[in-house]
Amino acid sequence: MDQAPGSPPNQGPHGARELPVCYRHPDRETGIRCTRCERPICPECMVDASVGFQCPDCVRNGSGTGHAPGASQPRTLAGGTVAADPRLVTKVLIGINLAVFLVQLSLGDRFTERFFLVGQAYVYDHGPLEGVAQGQWYRLLTSMFLHSTGTFMHILFNMLSLWWIGGPLEAALGRARYLALYFASGLAGSALTYLIAAPNQASLGASGAIFGLFGATAVLMRRLRYDMRPVIVLLVINLIFTFTWHSIAWQAHIGGLVGGVLVGYAMVHAPRERRALVQYGACALVLAAVILLTVLRTVQLT
Repeated sequence: MDQAPGSPPNQGPHGARELPVCYRHPDRETGIRCTRCERPICPECMVDASVGFQCPDCVRNGSGTGHAPGASQPRTLAGGTVAADPRLVTKVLIGINLAVFLVQLSLGDRFTERFFLVGQAYVYDHGPLEGVAQGQWYRLLTSMFLHSTGTFMHILFNMLSLWWIGGPLEAALGRARYLALYFASGLAGSALTYLIAAPNQASLGASGAIFGLFGATAVLMRRLRYDMRPVIVLLVINLIFTFTWHSIAWQAHIGGLVGGVLVGYAMVHAPRERRALVQYGACALVLAAVILLTVLRTVQLT
């Protein structure tokens, strides 16, 4: 049954209070309402206003703003621009990962070994020392787009996770902030792997960045006062796999998770008057930490 704007939350079994559902997405519960029409809106529909949030309809129609509908640019929860396709960056990232995977299958191990993450090792027989410690810092980044070619499960699981988690998060943050979060988390995972793992341990995969999206999603859900249990259960299950599956580089997962929580917190809690400074400042601090850890490990190995 539809609920009129401004009416109290529905009463569930035994008188338990249930959250209303978004008027544009009836399958999503929400505790946020448009400050103009008071209809319930989910994170994907939230448009940042001078006070609170507005729904897309009120922004489009310029309700009560005194301006033409196009005079002010709609904003996401984190202050990003509302895009026509809120999942575009996620689709592009998935496309890049799949394209690189096809190149790996086509060119073989020689290509993968050129770009995976390794601290310091003789990657090729009778070849020189390779790795980040030898100045190949690009491996911290390129390894984020490589996957094991021995099985399709690695890339399949990562891309499904990226689609399920990344899409809604991109809609809530906006494209630029979402992309900054993704790369900051992935690089944090690579840096921790380089710092802690054995120098000759090879690592590859998008898992560090995806765990960062997990962490940011948890921060966002807490900010919106959503039920945290589903994301916590999913995160715990992934952490169990992280520490029990022998071929997983747990350092990348933990580093990405920590980076994602830090950047995600800055994204959704930054004060409005200096939002961009706090958000991108947090990304810069994570990047500075990545550089510091990389330098320290390089000095140690050389």
